[in-house]
Amino acid sequence: MVLNVVLSRLNIDHIERIIEMAVALDADFLELANTQYYGWAYLNRDHLLPTRAQLERAEQVTNDYRRRLRGRIKLFFVVPDYYAGRPKACMNGWASVFLNIAPDGLALPCQAARMLPGLQFPNVRESSVREIWHDSAAFNAYRGEDWMHEPCRSCPERTKDFGGCRCQAYMLTGAAANADPVCELSPHHGSIAEAVERAQVAQVQVTRPLVFRDRSASVDLIRA
Repeated sequence: MVLNVVLSRLNIDHIERIIEMAVALDADFLELANTQYYGWAYLNRDHLLPTRAQLERAEQVTNDYRRRLRGRIKLFFVVPDYYAGRPKACMNGWASVFLNIAPDGLALPCQAARMLPGLQFPNVRESSVREIWHDSAAFNAYRGEDWMHEPCRSCPERTKDFGGCRCQAYMLTGAAANADPVCELSPHHGSIAEAVERAQVAQVQVTRPLVFRDRSASVDLIRA
């Protein structure tokens, strides 16, 4: 059994209890997946991004449990992109190894790719998977290196991180072909640095409540 728990500023301090829950459930794998800030998480970033101290403590607790459990459960700790220092090789490169077919039949090179403007993603009801993979303009849009701008185009790391995440680049810079701002070489990295610096405050001052998909469930955390 694989147990996945999404961590944020609001629950990361309970990591011991989370791991103990996995032990009690006799899980084989536990993924402690820190929130990555897309979609609704991005809207709530000031509520959810943990402090560096919280993150370091949680990782230390995880390592302590790894030694204590001696392989009874495989523990994976996923650091938030914002604290990683380098961009991740998102999906191991756009349309390189991954193809997602959504419930409506839309074929996507990653789960979040619908957010990107100007791309018409094919549907498996209308095209074969072979045609989608090889011939689709959307699947070819960010393959290889020809689409890259500087600093990615001349960066020696481009074959490892592929310029980072296209969705994150679009969200934070307005252009999917830009370098992922998580990268320290990105001219837009300041937006990440500012968010991380703001998160270090013990009680983050937010200007609005936590946003829920179901608006009736909204909770005003400013007063909490």
